[in-house]
Amino acid sequence: MAQRASLSRMTLNRMDKPDQDARLYFSCINRRTCHFIPPQPPIVPCGGRRGDGSLAAAPRSMPLEKAGADGYTDAVVSSEDRYMTIILTGAAGFIGYHVCEALLARGERVVGVDNLNDYYDPALKQARLDRLTGRNGFSFHKLDFAERERFFELFDSEAETDRVIHLAAQAGVRHSLIDPYTYVDTNVMGQLVVLEACRRLPGLIHLVYASSSSVYGGSEELPFSLEDRVDKPLSLYAATKRAGELMAHSYAHLYRLPLTGLRFFTVYGPWGRPDMSAYLFTKAIFDGAPISVFNQGDMRRDFTYIDDIVAGILAALDRPPADDVKNPPHRIYNLGNHRAEDLMRFIALLEQACGREAVKNFERMQPGDVKETYADIEAARQDLGFEPRTGIDEGLPRFVQWYREYHSI
Repeated sequence: MAQRASLSRMTLNRMDKPDQDARLYFSCINRRTCHFIPPQPPIVPCGGRRGDGSLAAAPRSMPLEKAGADGYTDAVVSSEDRYMTIILTGAAGFIGYHVCEALLARGERVVGVDNLNDYYDPALKQARLDRLTGRNGFSFHKLDFAERERFFELFDSEAETDRVIHLAAQAGVRHSLIDPYTYVDTNVMGQLVVLEACRRLPGLIHLVYASSSSVYGGSEELPFSLEDRVDKPLSLYAATKRAGELMAHSYAHLYRLPLTGLRFFTVYGPWGRPDMSAYLFTKAIFDGAPISVFNQGDMRRDFTYIDDIVAGILAALDRPPADDVKNPPHRIYNLGNHRAEDLMRFIALLEQACGREAVKNFERMQPGDVKETYADIEAARQDLGFEPRTGIDEGLPRFVQWYREYHSI
């Protein structure tokens, strides 16, 4: 444990107060030496997206300053200066898949973990996974958190792992009313299993885990700030995500594990989840089926495009929190678009992109739901250089284009 704390402090001495125009990234060459790489700002894709929505890495020889403005930085790493291993849970999920793409594009070795459950169509999860399988630097293990010993064995076998990204979760506010036990098993016990597994990694630099804007409950103070109280969740899902944050804080205090929690705000984009509004509405519009518009349409959401979320995750991953002894090395950030969009405008943009009008059923507010979300991202801007770039006017047509291609419409 002393070795881990020493490594974290050494790393952070070189990374405090990142300059947004000259960010410092690092890769650990071994457990004692860190190699720093200045990538192209801002932290966005550099090879661009292919027509199917996947990431295309920039050529290894491309100078960083000449990389495109819409692709992930392809890390300039020589064969003798390889990155160490990253274990990523939820690798076949929506966000996890895109993060894997971005990490592989910058030269990382990624060990993906997922249980490929049937919360939504497993074929979509498998399609994402198929795009990663066979890629240089990627390996995959089908595991469930309930298989605790196998999970620990994986971490033991990947002892060179220095970073972990924990994105696996049981998502969905409304579904938590139907299947509450799964949410506790996955989001609470799963968080505990990952935290315990990370204690087995002697060279761990950082664990980044997913939280949710749902922890803010029905707060009427906007935008949602990190200083807001989060002790009144409106759904079991929100309660489990807040529990995960509290568990992380205790492990950072007890074992000095460097941890960062990221509260995601309504993420959408290519390869998105079928239970999310962009997918649900688009499917219904093309099928000629009605869409449910809750609270009579009087709702606003901070919709965040997937590329911006991935950029924030990578920025957080590369900046582990300092351990100043007095305070545990645990930080939490909001990752959102910093703009609350009207639900009816969101639907209108989907209608325009689909080329047809939606059949709308206006309904009452659903239990556990909130009227408005809006992220205060100032801390992420200051500490991570995070700056969302894609609004719904651009992001929703991209999603619809992917949807058409994936479903051959």
